[in-house]
Amino acid sequence: MRLYSGTTKSLIEDSTCNRIATKLKDAFFTEFRYQPSVGEVNSWNNSLRAVSQVFQAACLLDHGVLLELQLPLTSKRLDCLVTGYDAERTSNAVIIELKQWSGCKGSSGKNEVATFVGGIVRDVLHPSVQVGQYMTYLTDCHTAFQGKDGIAAHACSYLHNYDPIKDDPLFLPQFENQIARFPVFTADHVSELMAFLDERIHGGDGGAVAAKVEQSKYCPSKKLLDHIGKLIKGKPEYILLDEQLVVYDKVMEAATEGVKAKKKVAIIVRGGPGTGKSVIAMNLLGDLSSTGLNAHYVTGSRAFTSTVREIVGTRAAAQVRYFNSYMDADVNVIDVMIADEAHRIRETSNNRFTPKVKQSKVSQIQELLKASRTSVFFIDDNQIVRPGEIGSTGYIKTEAEKLHCEIREFELAAQFRCAGSDAFVSWVNNTLGIERTPHVMWNQADEFDFRILPTPQALEDAIRAKLGENSTARLTAGFCWPWSKPKSDGTLVCDVVIGEYSKPWNARSDSGSLAAGIPKESLWAYEDGGINQIGCVYTAQGFEFDYVGVIFGSDLLYHPESADWKGDKTKSCDTVVKRSGERFTQMVKNTYRVLLTRGMKGCYVHFMDKTTANFFRSRMEHTGKA
Repeated sequence: MRLYSGTTKSLIEDSTCNRIATKLKDAFFTEFRYQPSVGEVNSWNNSLRAVSQVFQAACLLDHGVLLELQLPLTSKRLDCLVTGYDAERTSNAVIIELKQWSGCKGSSGKNEVATFVGGIVRDVLHPSVQVGQYMTYLTDCHTAFQGKDGIAAHACSYLHNYDPIKDDPLFLPQFENQIARFPVFTADHVSELMAFLDERIHGGDGGAVAAKVEQSKYCPSKKLLDHIGKLIKGKPEYILLDEQLVVYDKVMEAATEGVKAKKKVAIIVRGGPGTGKSVIAMNLLGDLSSTGLNAHYVTGSRAFTSTVREIVGTRAAAQVRYFNSYMDADVNVIDVMIADEAHRIRETSNNRFTPKVKQSKVSQIQELLKASRTSVFFIDDNQIVRPGEIGSTGYIKTEAEKLHCEIREFELAAQFRCAGSDAFVSWVNNTLGIERTPHVMWNQADEFDFRILPTPQALEDAIRAKLGENSTARLTAGFCWPWSKPKSDGTLVCDVVIGEYSKPWNARSDSGSLAAGIPKESLWAYEDGGINQIGCVYTAQGFEFDYVGVIFGSDLLYHPESADWKGDKTKSCDTVVKRSGERFTQMVKNTYRVLLTRGMKGCYVHFMDKTTANFFRSRMEHTGKA
């Protein structure tokens, strides 16, 4: 999809006659059925006039132009792509990212700068990093750029309102390599931009090369798939053991057979915390990619998806997506879809940002099943922590049957978390009343280190001590305190206050520019600075640490008189879960089950409520530990 297709000559004429923004606005409405924002229309007017003047000055008058070209299976659009031939008559395309910035500030992020966007100063990708990612994605996933006759791609950014100052953050040494590959041209660099374009697209193509781009299809390149396979294969954290390998072999066989079969295949792999679901999923992504199959790894968690992307790197991130990425996907566009944390599948892919006219009437599970020939769902039926998340084994089976899928099921039981202790997860389930299990009492002689700490400060001190021993560790809590936006200086508000103890939550996803050392919400579990904030279930779910600290809030209390658990909505600050009606108590139980089972070696807890703490203690066999 693109909003404008023409030549440099037609763009110059449309811009000179002040009709380019109107054409894009009309095309936008035709495509999306709602009007673009005033800011976007103004941006088209200003930026496209500026770049058309560069084309005219450089005498690039017979070249193909695509404006607002959508990257396949994403909502991202390229500002401008211009095509032509170089001196050897090789087909070339140049992506130009257009920005109206007038200045920027430094950022704590390695790939970011801070600038005024959407009413506040925000951390955004450096233009060279952004346009470089766009180019990599386009060449990896668009058939026009693949093979010996593929179009050669180049990228740059043009900040036509930007006058650099001395020691400008835009040109910091940390961006040197990216700028060398994907140059950034400012208001005083027009002649350099003209030379950059002339070297690559001196010869006009009359739009022929651009037409080839338009007519090509989404398909990940063999180089990308090989890259992903090599990246994952051999990493010690992705080694499979025992039944993990058995399930992997069965799923691998079913997935490869399913791609060749006419009938769709839906594979369900059930397992509790620490049974290795994500390890198997990552191995499948690597090995299926190595065989040349188009495999996608998808989750419903911003934090989990962002961290996986960080681990596998920018290029491989093209195959790591969200559950809501397939609203407009073609049928069977994916060979194998690997859905991790499938209990987080929602009713639909619509969210508060989806315009009414674009809202899908198709369920999210149907979108996922239709987009893939074979779908693999890794699921824990007891990890649903929000009312909008409805993924379950029964639900997936019912929906798969509607599409006449062949359904195969597998179960993971062995523990590879909690020091390999099946007993701890089983005891947590029993103690919280989630399910009856044989493990009524916790034997503290077990290798897994579970402790109850008297104060939140003692909890933090214990977790930091483990961090000092080169273990991974994080502090978490139930959602019992408000979640504020950062202060104007980018530091966080200490929302979690318990007596004299105070600590900030992890940064909100809509935070502006954050102070140095504060990770974004999505990377709280991955970056070192995450130890200085408390994570909630939405940032901790899906991750594992050597040790986890949990502040067990007053939103879930044990009542000895009725021998039952009761949720207290008045003590919860989770507005979504508070609207879950009779399911509130179960949701909060699931929340604490998730938090308590994030540790591989140990879990330390501070209870806000003494009666609840005493109930946990009553279920522990005393051996001298706290």
